[in-house]
Amino acid sequence: METATIHQLSTDQLEALLNKRKKEDKEKREAEKKAYETEKDGFIEKLFDEAKELSCAISRFKQKCHAFMDIQKQKLDAYGGIKASSKGGFSIIDTQNLTQITRRRDTDPVWDERASKAVELIKDFLGDTVKKRDKDLHEILMGFLERNQNGDLEYAKVMDLIKHENSFDDLRWLQGLKLIKESYSQCFKAFGYEFKQRNLTGKWETLSLNFSKH
Repeated sequence: METATIHQLSTDQLEALLNKRKKEDKEKREAEKKAYETEKDGFIEKLFDEAKELSCAISRFKQKCHAFMDIQKQKLDAYGGIKASSKGGFSIIDTQNLTQITRRRDTDPVWDERASKAVELIKDFLGDTVKKRDKDLHEILMGFLERNQNGDLEYAKVMDLIKHENSFDDLRWLQGLKLIKESYSQCFKAFGYEFKQRNLTGKWETLSLNFSKH
């Protein structure tokens, strides 16, 4: 059958030859797939192991930052280097004024139960009065009251809303804004750290510890 031409082969011989070729092609694809997946899994395992090591290193480094900056805060408190109004955030700079470490006090905005009543009053006023004479403004102001995916008001939007406080003298509007301001507080989340150094032009540049910025 090896020396016969295609035209000389019977139908059964052609089918046998086709089935053989299909089997060979399938085995080749499976071998290529296995080789690809083996190589891929090897890369994933290697990178993931390094990522876990890096995550542990970052965690250890942050704990070291906490301990070191707590000590520095105590020394600065005793030395009078931190304002009494400080809630834990401060910066230290080396004596050559070339490197700086800052500890931020990161917080989340929180509104208590009074915010719900505030939003109710404001929306009632906007829908009853503003919507009738200025639909565009109504939509803008209503947008400032939109809640995020967690169902919370967003600080920046609420601050934009408060900028319009003097635009209306309706009691619902004024009382709503008063309540929304009273309901606001800050919830401590964590201490964050920034490392800065001066570049050749003398400007501060932040040392990026953010994976996505590299």
